[in-house]
Amino acid sequence: MCRGVWNGLKTGYRPLLWSAAALVLLFSIAVPGVNVLTITFLMVPYVVLYTMLPAAAFAVHMLVIWVAGYLLIGPAALIVGLFFLIPGIVMGQLYKKKASARTAITGGTLALLAQFLLELLILQFAFDIALLSEMGNIIRENIATLSRDGLMPGNWTADMTEELIRTSMQSLPVMLIIVSFVYAAVTHFLARRALRTAGIEVAAFPQAKDWMLPRSFVFYYLIVILFDLFMTTKDNTYFSVVIINLLPLLRFAFTVQAIGFFFFLAAQKNWPRVVPLLLTVPVLLFPPLSLIGVIDVAFPLRKSFTKP
Repeated sequence: MCRGVWNGLKTGYRPLLWSAAALVLLFSIAVPGVNVLTITFLMVPYVVLYTMLPAAAFAVHMLVIWVAGYLLIGPAALIVGLFFLIPGIVMGQLYKKKASARTAITGGTLALLAQFLLELLILQFAFDIALLSEMGNIIRENIATLSRDGLMPGNWTADMTEELIRTSMQSLPVMLIIVSFVYAAVTHFLARRALRTAGIEVAAFPQAKDWMLPRSFVFYYLIVILFDLFMTTKDNTYFSVVIINLLPLLRFAFTVQAIGFFFFLAAQKNWPRVVPLLLTVPVLLFPPLSLIGVIDVAFPLRKSFTKP
């Protein structure tokens, strides 16, 4: 074990730099406003360090980072640091096994999702904090404040507030899934480039122009839309919760597919790289444009634009 630690510490200055980066990111969580951005990147140093170092050396680096964080900003450093530890190790282990990018991102997403669910359970049973109830209270307080300031519609009622809270609570699973996926995808994007500079090859995700969902997703999407049309707003069954969460998930998938189509079109037409990036903005801001992704999957749309 001692030899593994020593070999890990002799790998050069890169692990020290990434440990410093992890410490800076950990400090940033104490800075309001800044922490909203930097927390997105907090898992990157964990993944890079775990992939670069033997397990024992990685443990030494983590111990130093957490002790320093605890001394400077208190228990929050340990809470946040431990939260991202398991997902970081999962992705790093998959990189060591030369797994595909899809496998690594899926593993990171599932690990993060499990961490979110574990946090909810810990808050509920260890600290007697019902997070969902607290979220409902926050929404009520914010709407009450907006109403006093005259910023809410005149016909807004208490029933509408409760309906908003109910919908928000039911949509929590899809929000956690999307947040977990975004964290894992951003981490993979940055960690892969960092590891490549250190001479460690990590599988790249397919280029955007090559993205293609299975055609079966179109049928799933149509079925979910049909069920959604016949559901009442007061339906509170398990099935309705599933539909409420599946619909935005599938819409998000087809939004990504539409973005991929624009990158494909840009490659075929030799457009400047900035063009598909600009087209991505309205697709993300205007959900009905996800229909482009549906058409791209359902029909041989790309054959019409393929160069002979």
